[in-house]
Amino acid sequence: MIFTKLFTSVLLALPALAAPAAIATTRADTAATTGSSYWVADIARNGAIPFGNDSSYTIFRNVKDYGAKGDGATDDTVAINSAISDGNRCGEGCGSSTTTPAIVYFPPGTYMVNKPIIQYYYTQLIGDANDLPVLKAMSTFVGMAVIDSDPYDAYGNSWYVNQNNFFRQVRNFQIDLTAMDYTSGAGIHWQVAQATSLQNIVFNMRTDGGSANIQKGIFMDNGSGGFMSDLTFIGGGTGMWVGNQQFTTRNMTFSNCQTAIFINWDWVWTIKDVTINNCQVGLDVSTGGTTDQTVGSALFLDSTISNTPIGVNSSYSTSQTGTNGTLIIDNVDMSNNVATAIQDANTKAVILAGNQIVANFVQGNAIGSTGTAVHSVQGTQSNVTKPTSLLNSAGSVFTRSKPQYESLSASSFVSAKAYGLKGDGTTDDTALLQKFLDSVTTDQVAYFDHGAYIVTDTIKVPKNIRITGEVWPMIMAKGSNFADMSNPRPVFQVGQPGETGAVELSDLIFQTAGPVPGAIMIEWNLQASSQGAAGMWDVHNRIGGSAGTTLLSEQCAKNNGTTHGANENCEGAFLMMHITSSASDVYLENTWFWVADHDLEPAANSAQIDIYNGRGVLIESQGPVWLYGTASEHSVMYNYQISNASAVYMALIQTETAYFQGNPAAPAPFVVNSTWNDPSFSNTTSATSARTWGLRVIDSSDVYVYGAGLYSFFDNYNQDCLASESCQDNMVSIENSAVHLFGLSTKASVNMLTVDGYSMAIDSNGTDAGGVSGNNGTGSSTATLTLSSTSRSSTLTTSAMETPASATSTLPTSTLSTGVVGSTGAPNVASSSATSSASAKPTGCAKHKRAMAKARAQASSSSKADSMGEAGRKSTEL
Repeated sequence: MIFTKLFTSVLLALPALAAPAAIATTRADTAATTGSSYWVADIARNGAIPFGNDSSYTIFRNVKDYGAKGDGATDDTVAINSAISDGNRCGEGCGSSTTTPAIVYFPPGTYMVNKPIIQYYYTQLIGDANDLPVLKAMSTFVGMAVIDSDPYDAYGNSWYVNQNNFFRQVRNFQIDLTAMDYTSGAGIHWQVAQATSLQNIVFNMRTDGGSANIQKGIFMDNGSGGFMSDLTFIGGGTGMWVGNQQFTTRNMTFSNCQTAIFINWDWVWTIKDVTINNCQVGLDVSTGGTTDQTVGSALFLDSTISNTPIGVNSSYSTSQTGTNGTLIIDNVDMSNNVATAIQDANTKAVILAGNQIVANFVQGNAIGSTGTAVHSVQGTQSNVTKPTSLLNSAGSVFTRSKPQYESLSASSFVSAKAYGLKGDGTTDDTALLQKFLDSVTTDQVAYFDHGAYIVTDTIKVPKNIRITGEVWPMIMAKGSNFADMSNPRPVFQVGQPGETGAVELSDLIFQTAGPVPGAIMIEWNLQASSQGAAGMWDVHNRIGGSAGTTLLSEQCAKNNGTTHGANENCEGAFLMMHITSSASDVYLENTWFWVADHDLEPAANSAQIDIYNGRGVLIESQGPVWLYGTASEHSVMYNYQISNASAVYMALIQTETAYFQGNPAAPAPFVVNSTWNDPSFSNTTSATSARTWGLRVIDSSDVYVYGAGLYSFFDNYNQDCLASESCQDNMVSIENSAVHLFGLSTKASVNMLTVDGYSMAIDSNGTDAGGVSGNNGTGSSTATLTLSSTSRSSTLTTSAMETPASATSTLPTSTLSTGVVGSTGAPNVASSSATSSASAKPTGCAKHKRAMAKARAQASSSSKADSMGEAGRKSTEL
């Protein structure tokens, strides 16, 4: 990630051994000893840091080993923070580090705290999943939140750069604010970026005080996330008070809150599977009013609001000049005692009446058939039909939470290191790792203790296996078998073509040890035996930028001052993930495919680096495939490509173009390979044509994208291109495909969207008040839609709002639903409306500063001791 963020939105193989023995435990494998029945408490701890040069470093910490009582009376603050900070970890002034990971475990009990629990970088805070521990703020509590992921010092400086605040988890807790006065208190200060998650947390807050109650379950002022799920909010002024560049949230329940969800600012936010009951307002996206909105786009999907007077509070107006305030509602039930489905926050007028199921509602800018007439729309639209294979039995799009194996005992987990693997970042573990996986039975879980497991040939993952890891162990591709980019081969091959079964992967990292330009990091062939039986949760690709990769600032420092080709010693992989044509029912959640743009280790001080990775994520499955909260960044050719695929659902996706392009330009150092349907960069017409595609969809059908933030910030590390929104020519390409595209947000791409090679949406500089310069804080641009050619091979369907008579003869035959709206039309029949919406954070952005001022005011209400001065914002406003 980078510090300055601006954007434009268009709404538009060996034989198996005998089964291994049950894992040996260093603690008694009984709940009587640990006070816990959850396997995390009792499993043997064989993990070690492979690159930290500290053999005494402790990865797993039980807070009771550090003196915490959990008795509901003792102040456990110091003990808990000691458990987190022990061992020269990455705290204040560190920035980031991958060599000091920690799991901090809380057995059942009630832990009283009077100051924040400070979560250090690369920390997982885990409670007992079977008996949730309670973190209870004392009546004397002083601080921003019970858990603080990014503290501020007395001068307003945050410990971590919020857009780079990666690798964190908090799961399995109750957070109790009821002993505090209702005029203060927050559960979690969650200012984070990618590879982070909140899961299975209950927030208990005061239910009295009426509108004077300002307690918050989650307070989020900034960041570049992110994913959270399985959260319950009871009481409080606001369940979630949030602001972030982009985020995915799902499976949340709110009851007795004044406001369930308040979005202070965003670029795009996808909210799914939410239940709101007995609140005053369900979703509030009204920040800034008609003239000063800071919420770019919000997508509200597959949810229920009941016994709540106002479903959604919005300040969008069809007469406004800015483009923020975009809202997409898809399949939200407000039929039970919701008087007003959508209210105008400024006039209190009813935008949409309540007591109904809202199949599809959109508001945002519409673009006329010639791409010149820009007007606002606000109203219900035709429902978007989805294939039944993507849906659950209730008719919503299918989801499945990360498995935590709560019902299993520690004896069900088989340790990789106890089996004999080294995981030391040096030893070749390939042969033994294959034997290990082949030996695990269906009633066991393969457990990768923390370490770095060197792999020099393809690992064939058998069907019907569950694999999880200890605070993201690393599987590292290395060697000559992965060196030939003309003959790529998989590193981790999940199933064989034609196989049917179940595979679960969670809490793992795949990376390289040096250049492997012929490596496909993960190849997925398996057909799932049932819906949701095959998937990845919190599994990340990290190419370069971390200890042990030899792809760090020492070897691969950015070299933008001299025209050059690619350094072959800094090549990453061929492809990060391939979901093949053999695969089906593949589920991905909170997965980050990251080619490092900077060095994560402390000594480098976040120095930028040049790492050349060929491709991001390639999907060729006939479906269904679900991607929730995924990101793919900085590959050379594309970040996401969907080719000859069907029934693909993405909510939401985020990308960034490689910072070093065009020095060299794409596809260097890789070669276009037609076997892989690579994009051609041969017909470039300008110096900024050969750049990473954010998303390509080729010869595919039933593709649904609900939220996409696709950004370009540099031209060979220079940001002058931001002034003219022209860091690259193209970002999204739809070719001979049927696509439903909602909430597309692009930055500094001249053409936001092309269909069959023709531009459908152009980032037009300065059409809105303030334009892209950010003078009034909008940072927005108008998308235009061009429909001039009759020789295209595809049909475009952009919305159901406007169907000009002439459209049928001039549109391509790809079916595209784009913008805030989405309706599927018959081939060659389409309307030509698209929508645009934007928000931004440029230097000196007045609107963003006002949003942050509001965040600071909210923070000061939660904490009398913490300050959020403007100095703490400098890194976000460069």
